[in-house]
Amino acid sequence: MASRLDSSFADEVAVVTGGGTGLGLEVSRGLARRGATVVIASRNAAHHAPLLEEARAHGWRVEAEIVDVREAASVRAAAERVLARHGRVDMLVNNAAGNFVCPAERLSSNAWRAVLGIVLDGTFWCSQAFGRAMIERRQGRILNVVATYAWTGMPGVVHSASAKAGVLAMTRTLAVEWARFGVRVNAIAPGPFHSDGAQQNLWPDPEAERAIRERIPLGRFATREEVAAQCLHLLGADSAYITGECLVIDGGASLGQGLWEPGARFTRKRAPAEGGAA
Repeated sequence: MASRLDSSFADEVAVVTGGGTGLGLEVSRGLARRGATVVIASRNAAHHAPLLEEARAHGWRVEAEIVDVREAASVRAAAERVLARHGRVDMLVNNAAGNFVCPAERLSSNAWRAVLGIVLDGTFWCSQAFGRAMIERRQGRILNVVATYAWTGMPGVVHSASAKAGVLAMTRTLAVEWARFGVRVNAIAPGPFHSDGAQQNLWPDPEAERAIRERIPLGRFATREEVAAQCLHLLGADSAYITGECLVIDGGASLGQGLWEPGARFTRKRAPAEGGAA
């Protein structure tokens, strides 16, 4: 059995939606390495197989659930199965998402509903189903994945931006509502980071990727490991007094860019003197 980095999540139970691919995979892997029992939940069983195989090789405790987060009944049934097996859920990571670029005037009703169903509805159904068990135990942590365009806006993703804005409001609302039960609710807002899904849907060619990268003050995309590390921090004991917060992890991309390039030199023109010569 491979040694764990540490045991900071030992004997805890975590549910990660979309936990078999992308950022969800990295978060699931990090929790499992640190001793948690991780339940990865998504519609596609093929997405579960790689992490389940990796877990067997390392001796991690990882399970999978087939869940359609858009359907409240599917989520409730999965929650009942997980709670029946483990008796509790300590952490929920709402990571399942859908996104693609499409001008608002061309967006179909099915496309709009698909993204909001996964992101907004799914986050609420999962938070409600697993949150009830956390409330009963009077402890738990929920982490939602949003995006900075939830408050800045961004052309081409009105469906995702609207859904993420709703999740951000949900994060803060549940944080206030459930704090008295010992349940913390936070969010992260990653900027661009390397993943197959993002590359396929958001920057499908090198020129598009270069244009996005040039707008990031730190000059590069994040890695999945860097983003996952901050997820683990918000889920961990060191963040026990943080709730209702949204941590931005975007290399400064959402900050104001100013009217001139940093480091550029310019000379102010003097205003013409008033009046003529004496």
